[in-house]
Amino acid sequence: MIMEKSRTLNPDREAGMIQTVIKNWWLLALCGVLYAIISVIYLIMRDTDGSLAFRAYAAESTVVFLGKLALAAGACTIAAGIWRSAKGKCWLLVLHGFALCALGLICYQLTHYPISFRTIALLFVVMGLSIGLFELVIARSLRRQHQRTDEWFLGLVSAVSVGFALAFLALAFRWIKLDPGSHADFLWIGSYFGFSAICMLGLAPRLRSLDRSRSGRREDLLLLGNPKPAH
Repeated sequence: MIMEKSRTLNPDREAGMIQTVIKNWWLLALCGVLYAIISVIYLIMRDTDGSLAFRAYAAESTVVFLGKLALAAGACTIAAGIWRSAKGKCWLLVLHGFALCALGLICYQLTHYPISFRTIALLFVVMGLSIGLFELVIARSLRRQHQRTDEWFLGLVSAVSVGFALAFLALAFRWIKLDPGSHADFLWIGSYFGFSAICMLGLAPRLRSLDRSRSGRREDLLLLGNPKPAH
């Protein structure tokens, strides 16, 4: 009986979660913009040949700015998971947002206290796994609505997100070794945020289209239920 009850509750919870993220699609788009900015800064910081890149790497204000961007992106992600959630909250997005906020706080601490790369890498493991599972849930919902193209897109995105999580796990425990002078850690972080930006900016229009289609169905039902009198 417990298994039967869970089977009846899970679809309702999933549907409520989908409705929440559909309503907050614009917050995910804003996250995508912030991710893109963070990605560009990290990739510039990696290239220390130019004078601009060297100043960006050496300046303390750049690290603090990255922390502010990460905190803003984390707050938007948390809001996208819980705001206007009448039937269900998206705890996977909330978890991703908290990990991103923790990364932002670490950027503040880097200017005062040394923090190991393992700690940062493990945060990216949490972010990669949580957003990968979130995208998988969205793909399942789109499959029920027979939107095969979006399902394949999100399924592929989910697999790559989990792949990033596994790569950061390997970096955290030095199964993949980095050359200290190459700033390859900036490359990994910048690549992850760049990929996440593409995912969020690609997902937001799809969620918006679902919101419009559902609104159209509701309007059609209202018209059918309340026909205008003939003159």
